[in-house]
Amino acid sequence: MTIRPNRRTILLATGAAALVSGCGGSGDDSGGSTSTDQTGEATEAGGRELTTTDAVPVGGGTIFKDEKVVVTQPEEGEFKAFSAICTHQQCVVANVEGGTINCTCHGSRFSITDGAVENPPATRPLPEEKITVEGNSIRLA
Repeated sequence: MTIRPNRRTILLATGAAALVSGCGGSGDDSGGSTSTDQTGEATEAGGRELTTTDAVPVGGGTIFKDEKVVVTQPEEGEFKAFSAICTHQQCVVANVEGGTINCTCHGSRFSITDGAVENPPATRPLPEEKITVEGNSIRLA
């Protein structure tokens, strides 16, 4: 007599195997993290360097169009990063002036502090991006 598993038994076994394999570690107990940049070379923890702290003006910001990120410095030594894609119609923001991140497509302006809408037509804030600041280096996280 041959016993064949039914579809439910196979699905349960497959799901359990996926759960177990998803919980496994990488085997690297070093505690550090590395990633690779666009050239495939390893970078330090914190990701690829975007810019240096002295390249981002206090009360202003710098737009990185290729990365679609804008980094601001609302106050001396305080750095924030937001998506550079306007939430109104997905234009890339054009500049950072007068304490706002400005989209010239339709006139939306966003706060350099928290990405909040300062001037419509956009109704949603710019999403925050994760960065790390170590010494003079600002990196995508």
